[in-house]
Amino acid sequence: MNASLYAAIANTAAASPDTPYIVKSEVNPANTRLGEVFAAGQRTGTRFAAMGIRPGDVVAVMLPNWREWLVSAIGCWHAGAVMLPIVTIYGAKEAAFILRQSGARAIIHPGIWRNTDFGQRIADCGPLERLEWIFGCGDEFAALEAEGPVLAPQERDADDLAMLIYTSGTTADPKGVMHSSRSLMAEIRQQQESRARPAPGEGTDIIFSPWPPGHIAGALSMLRHAVTGISFLGMEQWDAGLAAELIERHRVTSSSGTPFHLGGIIEAADRDGRDLSSLRHYMVGAAPVPPSLVQRCIDRGLAVFHCYGSSEHPTVTTGTADDPLDKQLNTEGRVFPGCELRFVNDDGADVGAGEDGEICTRGPELFTGYFDRRLNDAAFLPGGWYRTGDIGRLDAEGYLLITDRKKDIIIRGGENISSKEVEAVLLRHPAIADAAAIACPDDRMGEVVMACVVLRSDATLDLASVIRHFQDAGIARQKTPERLRVMDELPRNASGKVLKHVLRREIVPA
Repeated sequence: MNASLYAAIANTAAASPDTPYIVKSEVNPANTRLGEVFAAGQRTGTRFAAMGIRPGDVVAVMLPNWREWLVSAIGCWHAGAVMLPIVTIYGAKEAAFILRQSGARAIIHPGIWRNTDFGQRIADCGPLERLEWIFGCGDEFAALEAEGPVLAPQERDADDLAMLIYTSGTTADPKGVMHSSRSLMAEIRQQQESRARPAPGEGTDIIFSPWPPGHIAGALSMLRHAVTGISFLGMEQWDAGLAAELIERHRVTSSSGTPFHLGGIIEAADRDGRDLSSLRHYMVGAAPVPPSLVQRCIDRGLAVFHCYGSSEHPTVTTGTADDPLDKQLNTEGRVFPGCELRFVNDDGADVGAGEDGEICTRGPELFTGYFDRRLNDAAFLPGGWYRTGDIGRLDAEGYLLITDRKKDIIIRGGENISSKEVEAVLLRHPAIADAAAIACPDDRMGEVVMACVVLRSDATLDLASVIRHFQDAGIARQKTPERLRVMDELPRNASGKVLKHVLRREIVPA
């Protein structure tokens, strides 16, 4: 597989130009075909090249699930550029870091969307020396994709950097994850080959994506459409009732999401009497999955299973609809074909069979490294094994069990939140003397941020005050604590490190 991602999309657009591409949106809906989107991407890429975008340059795309996202992606690769998706929830602080570190030369944004002026948000990032072009959707983007001559695409190797996507981790700053055409294509092909096909007379495959395309899962959903020719149905923003209605109306066959998405669909279907029987598989991941949710789906006859992965290695293990019930409920499935797992101790040595250890992965879908190469020494073991920071083991049948998380992150609705970043903001509150942020289980979001704080003498604090403090700091609302516990002191070890496992074990959410 030596072809670039662009070449694969070009072949599919030529072979299946009429494949539907549909986006439900109140302000920017789309009901078009892959061939039209690809042609618009070619024209956009030609304009990028004419502007001075060169192979290897970075183009940022900060858009929701709109047609313009995929047009921009195709345009990037037509010009030989690197696609940089950015989630729209990021405020100026996060966006500035990403744009500055990546050296992005251009950015495409929604304009004014959901009461936010994204042009102003970019202006609030401060000086961005490399950023030369800013395009809002509307007239500015229309000029990019306007009819005109199309230049030949810039040839790129399958191992060249194709996508740079940022993910929050254990540090306060996002980490730039580098993917090549080869790694993205491997993930798309594996997903396609592992899923059941429609039986004769059942119609065609259609993907439904609730993910924002700044998230690796959302980006891959769009790219799976473009590479394989499967029909695509996306949403601009999440609405569980609309999602259930769309699945019924379009006879959606394939989807994925977090427990928050899936739980919302089930509740809406029960409430509104929606038929979800067309769904042959629903892959749920990116957050801890309550067994009760999987059981509710099974009771409805909905094929649902867990998966395990990350931005760095999108899918490592996956279940299937044919797995035994206890495996569907309580495991992350078995290793994806071609992927490998190891379990190691803190020194990087393998633990015994069946023992808990840090999960290390290797496989064709694995990223090529972090954009900040200083992070790679700690991220990899010799031989290219990626240290996930998660703790687990394989059971006797080869199913993965996740037992703990070494990385100090909170996964809210599929988004990684850095506890250190939350703690830094908490400690700037005048009433707080000491603080720790931990994951608090939540039925809707999987996890939410809980702030455990020690107050200064004679100070008082409530959750409303914490929320206002985070709003004033300009931090994305997803990172704002939704639970608060005031304590006399935080548990620490002899060296002064906060014992978060003690907090997680002993604190019962109020």
